[in-house]
Amino acid sequence: MGLFDVLRGKRELKQPASDRLFAMATAYVALEGSLGLKTTGSAAIVFQQLETSDFATLAKDMQELIGATTEEAGTQVETKADTFGYRWMILRDSDFEDLVTGINAISGELEVGGYGDRILAAVFPFEDETGRRVYWIYNYKRGAFYPFVPAGGEQQRDNERELRFKAQIGPELPLEPELERWFPLWDIPL
Repeated sequence: MGLFDVLRGKRELKQPASDRLFAMATAYVALEGSLGLKTTGSAAIVFQQLETSDFATLAKDMQELIGATTEEAGTQVETKADTFGYRWMILRDSDFEDLVTGINAISGELEVGGYGDRILAAVFPFEDETGRRVYWIYNYKRGAFYPFVPAGGEQQRDNERELRFKAQIGPELPLEPELERWFPLWDIPL
C-alpha cells in the first residue's frame, strides 16, 4: 500500500491464508499426546453471510459439493446461523484429517467465489481430561492459530490456560503472536 492509497483512503484487505490451516493436521498428534486434549469429532468454519442471490447460490452449491465430497469419507455437514449474523458450516467426522480437509475445501470454495474476505475463522474443539472445552481457532486473515478456553462464568475466559497451551504447543502450530488478537468466540455451536 503506497502513500497515495493512504491519502485517498483506499486500503487493501488482506486475503485469507488458508495454506497454514493444514498445520493443525500435524499438530493434532502433539495436542493429543503432549497436552492431553481429545478431539470432539467436529470442526467448523464461520463466515459472514451476505443477503444476495449470488452468495445464497454459492452457499447452496458449496454445501452440496462438500456433502458430496465428504459423503464417502463419512463426514456430516450442517449449517447454522448465529445471533451475530454469521453462518457456521459444521463438519462431524471421527477422522481428524478429514475435518481439516473439509474446512479447507469450504474456505477454498468461498475464495474461488470471491468471498474469501468474508471468512472469519475455523474452529477445532477439543476436550481436556476433565471434559472442559478447549478451542483452537484459526484466524484466516492473520494465518495463525490461538487457543480459546472458556471459563465457568458468563463470557469469561481462562487466560492462564490459554497462555499455558501457547507455551506447550511451541512450534507445532503457527500461533498468533499478538495476544490482543486472540478474540473469543462466544456461543460456538459445536
